[in-house]
Amino acid sequence: MPGAVSRRRFVTGTVAAATSMALASAALGQAATAAPRKIKIGLVGGGPRGRLIGNFCRQHGGYEIHGVADYFPDVARAAGDELAVDGARRFSGLGGYKKLIDSGVEALLLENVPYFMPGQAAAAVAAGCHVYIAKPVAVDVPGCMQVAAAARQATQKGRCFFVDYQMSTDPVNIEIVKRIRDGGLGEITHVATSDIGPPSEDPPKTVTVESRLQRLVWVNDVGLGCDYIGNSDIHVIDAAQWVLGQRPVAAMGASRIGRPDAHGDARDICSVVFEYASGLVHNHWAQAVPNVADDGLACRIFGTTANAQLRYFGKSYLRGGPKQYGGEVASLYDNGILRNVAAFHQAITQENFDNPTVPRAIDGTLTCILGRDAARRRQRLTMDELLKENKKLDVDLTGLKND
Repeated sequence: MPGAVSRRRFVTGTVAAATSMALASAALGQAATAAPRKIKIGLVGGGPRGRLIGNFCRQHGGYEIHGVADYFPDVARAAGDELAVDGARRFSGLGGYKKLIDSGVEALLLENVPYFMPGQAAAAVAAGCHVYIAKPVAVDVPGCMQVAAAARQATQKGRCFFVDYQMSTDPVNIEIVKRIRDGGLGEITHVATSDIGPPSEDPPKTVTVESRLQRLVWVNDVGLGCDYIGNSDIHVIDAAQWVLGQRPVAAMGASRIGRPDAHGDARDICSVVFEYASGLVHNHWAQAVPNVADDGLACRIFGTTANAQLRYFGKSYLRGGPKQYGGEVASLYDNGILRNVAAFHQAITQENFDNPTVPRAIDGTLTCILGRDAARRRQRLTMDELLKENKKLDVDLTGLKND
């Protein structure tokens, strides 16, 4: 698979996954039997994934793509053409999302650079909009706290705030996690996660940061994309927290840049050990180097009597013991979006505003930030220390267009 695209094509237990699946099933059933209410949505981020989600919203039948916004005018125009959006509602520049909100949308789909998403989510909720947001929800601790506050405000206002993860929507993965929670592994002894694949495009930097805001180039800049661990590895780190139902209390590790001719500061090779309050150990390692190694995204859980594997691509299974089970994870990149689009619509139309996907998404992003910073410092770092530091990552936006 092409490197830049494949990396994107890809806490609190099973509540979010079960809710997502139930809502998706109900919504798909509703779409099959009756014309669903149209929700007027605006898309922020007109790249390949944003357009794909927009098209899936149209396919669902319960959405009207009212407007689009992207920093680049040509991208906004192309997305508008593809999604049949009126030319007057195609906005660009850093402030394009504000015009999109003001155009009369009910919901905002945030599928752009993670650095900007906490502010965009907060503005959407303040304006009374529902929010559908990609991962990672932020690049730093203050951003995570801003998203968490926006989600709480959304619940108070009777609005939906939905985080778009895919692994926990897959029926095979869901069944395996259910069996694990029913004692299928015995006592969990340790967890291992990995992400092995190619890097995103990382061209030389230019006078302003503008050139880094496109084609997933921003994945290579920590301030824009949260590092590789926060942008890609986060899928399997989230899966581990889905199984464990908790976030780690500390991490230690090491990381480096291995991709040739790198220009961003993101580390594409890392090895991190996460510690949990129970004493459980979680080993994570990843590489994004163009060396043809590609094992994808995997979360392996080991117990006293059996072991299990959750995958984004390939076969997930539980082996050993009385609860063995397995199956192929089918087209999760597309199917996960379809399920989430259906679940988002159902949550809005059925006024289900408890927003269960948010807590684990915040914990997962914080876990990635903890692992990222511990590995960069090459020292043990606790979650309490990370939260107390509350370090904000700044990006120089000098010279960028607001409109």
